[in-house]
Amino acid sequence: MARMDEPEGPAKSATAIGNKPKGFTDDERAAMKERARELGSEEGESAVLARIEEMPESDRAMARRIHAIVKASAPALSPRTWYGMPAYAKDGNVVCFFQSAQKFKTRYASLGFSDKAHLDEGAMWPVAFALKSLTAAEEARIAALVRKAVG
Repeated sequence: MARMDEPEGPAKSATAIGNKPKGFTDDERAAMKERARELGSEEGESAVLARIEEMPESDRAMARRIHAIVKASAPALSPRTWYGMPAYAKDGNVVCFFQSAQKFKTRYASLGFSDKAHLDEGAMWPVAFALKSLTAAEEARIAALVRKAVG
């Protein structure tokens, strides 16, 4: 039996006893999260554009076009860098990305999609595409893939 001058257990917080804690409202928290996303998006965009400008001309031209296509096709995606390359994320998760031929010493650049992309088609589907050049046909296909990937 506990003595009267000793506490019986840990003090309970307002949340533990059913009272709503004082602080920010749900709307205020949502507004703060949105602003943080905006700031992150601004920083991500400038980092992506800086990386694109560092690329050799052939990769740079394709990366610029892909950047424009992704922004137009899926405005919900946020530009960011991923392994030093341009990438586009939804809710913090990379959905698609560009890989420079020069950086990875390959004969072509590539556009890849992560497992977060909604490209599933049966039991097997492509998740990366080699890019030697971009014509209107490839640009249209990329736009359609990006829209599908976002869901």
